[in-house]
Amino acid sequence: MAAEAHAPTASEYIVHHLQHLQNIKQKSIIDFSVFNLDSIAVSVTLGALCLFVLWLAARKATSGVPGRFQAAVEMLVEMVDNQAKANIHNAESRKFIAPLALTVFVWIFAMNAMDMLPVDLLPVLWQGAQGDSHAYLRVVPTADLSTTLGLSTGVLVLCLIYSVKIKGMGGWAHELVTAPFGTSKNPVFAVILGIVNLAMQIIEYIAKTVSHGMRLFGNMYAGELVFCLIALMGGAAAMSLSGVLLPVGHIIAGSIWAIFHILIITLQAFIFMMLTLIYLGQAHEAH
Repeated sequence: MAAEAHAPTASEYIVHHLQHLQNIKQKSIIDFSVFNLDSIAVSVTLGALCLFVLWLAARKATSGVPGRFQAAVEMLVEMVDNQAKANIHNAESRKFIAPLALTVFVWIFAMNAMDMLPVDLLPVLWQGAQGDSHAYLRVVPTADLSTTLGLSTGVLVLCLIYSVKIKGMGGWAHELVTAPFGTSKNPVFAVILGIVNLAMQIIEYIAKTVSHGMRLFGNMYAGELVFCLIALMGGAAAMSLSGVLLPVGHIIAGSIWAIFHILIITLQAFIFMMLTLIYLGQAHEAH
């Protein structure tokens, strides 16, 4: 009984916090039958909330002197629109891509911002609701690789769609076998270059997609881990000095990292949006 009631060690605490609420237990590194239910629920909820906020801003927009909320949204829309114009030179495509980029930025920022909540707040509430002190719950969807790779794969699909839409199926197919090394009038060399070009194009698409998702995941996963370590640092201080340094450690270290992390979550949302625009812009360009 005493063994079961002991407080978790530092490693047990971190491992527990990094476990997802899943439909079934994951048995391998890649298992498409596993769904991280917490990431799905939080991301869908935040997505609906972001759409509602943007809709509310559009509904309440006036032609007079804007309030703070309207001014903030207008500044955000203008920023995204300027970036879309700089990367997407097709005005017709921008009618879809610019709102998409705005949605991506706001949605990812909201998901990243879940990392600003106290580490144990929602997991403890969830454990209380479930009546299980070992129930798992992670509340930062972008610290889940399946979420970020899902987003980057969606961008890849859009890139393929626009490549075919702008260049035509024949034009895109020709680009796949002639870029980046060109072709040759010699039939043998043309075939060899075509195979090499196609392989390079496939590698480029895969590399862009993986790096697009991994960059966001890596930064947010590291941020989540640091918050866990800060919580443990306060606990270790409490054990060594009768709890005197517990509030001090949490306030000082937690505040410093939280302020710095505000920049990280904003920057990561902006980078993901910019890469989305850049990749879609490349899909409009002919090699």
